[in-house]
Amino acid sequence: MSEWLLKHLGPDVPLFFTAFHPDYKLRDLPPTPPETLRRARDIARKAGLRYVYTGNTHDPAGETTLCPDCGKDLIVRDWHSILTYRLTEEGKCPDCGTKIPGHFDAKPGDFGRRRVPIAVM
Repeated sequence: MSEWLLKHLGPDVPLFFTAFHPDYKLRDLPPTPPETLRRARDIARKAGLRYVYTGNTHDPAGETTLCPDCGKDLIVRDWHSILTYRLTEEGKCPDCGTKIPGHFDAKPGDFGRRRVPIAVM
C-alpha cells in the first residue's frame, strides 16, 4: 500500500494508521496492538512516505511531524494535544527553512482532548 501511495500520490501525502478499540457491537474483537501501528508506520516511512502517523493510541513519536530534510521535531502531539509547534508563519522548518506541505496557522489552535458523552439507542 505504501509503495502504491508513493507512486500515485507522492511522498508528501499524509498517512494515518489508527488503532481500533472494541466498543458498542464490536466488543468481542481485540484492540489493535500499539506495536502493529508502529510497524506499519516504519514500513511506510521506509517506503519513502514523509508524513506517516499513528493515532488513537499513546505514541508521541508516531504523532510527531518531522522535517523531512533536517529531521527536527516540528509539531509534537500527544493524543489530541499539541505539545510543541515550531513552524514559521510561512509553514517552514525554523532550523533549515524547508517548506512543509499543508496549510498551517501562525500559531497552533487550542484543541486538547475532549470527550463528549453520547447515548447510542
